[in-house]
Amino acid sequence: MKLTIIGSGAMALALAEGLNKHYQLEFIARDEQKLIEISKKFNASYTLLGDNNIENKKILLCVKPYALASVSKQLHGKALALYSILAGTTIAQLNTHIQSQYTIRAMPNVAASFGASATALTGDEIIKEEALEIFTTIGKSMWLGSEKELDIATAIAGSGPAYLALVAEAMMDGGVKQGLKREDSMRLVEALFGGFAPLLSSKHPALIKDSVMSPGGTTAAGYASLEEKGVRDGFIKAIESAFKITQK
Repeated sequence: MKLTIIGSGAMALALAEGLNKHYQLEFIARDEQKLIEISKKFNASYTLLGDNNIENKKILLCVKPYALASVSKQLHGKALALYSILAGTTIAQLNTHIQSQYTIRAMPNVAASFGASATALTGDEIIKEEALEIFTTIGKSMWLGSEKELDIATAIAGSGPAYLALVAEAMMDGGVKQGLKREDSMRLVEALFGGFAPLLSSKHPALIKDSVMSPGGTTAAGYASLEEKGVRDGFIKAIESAFKITQK
């Protein structure tokens, strides 16, 4: 199967890293020098953005939401399938700008480059299985029943790497503050995050917490400090704030 990726930014390249092993890729973007480098890396064909024919193509739209109008003016024909990763951009808005037989909204994240994205999908159910198949090649994918649910998922899966990066950096800094070498603190946190994913898939977070927290112990003391600073509430509000942005 051939997939045409429109865009050459971080998410377009992250997707390409995962998809390249399973699909023939084609790129459309503005920067010719960057396209040349991309074509060599992924053994992909490319065309410069400008009067491009997308008739019967399967498109992965990976531009910034604000660029939709300007990019769409340079696309002609009716795509077979449009897979959009534009946050907060509805299917109705997409169809206003780009003709396509079927339209899917997807929200992957940058872990796609390692085949570890968490991707939420919704849209035309006729190509649901194909959509799940494509995005499962870059990690785990799930189908949601509405665009509102996808926007909520965007606040979790799409923005989540930034939130977890904040947690990781803070824990690293905490270790350094108490006397660990920076490189040792980084390795410990990296190992912690690597081991947590399978743990989370096997137990509810509350059970994980309870299994680690002994009465009057180190974890209980640290956990109390997090609660005192309102970390839990901060994360809940972060999801809410991110979701509200998608609704504007």
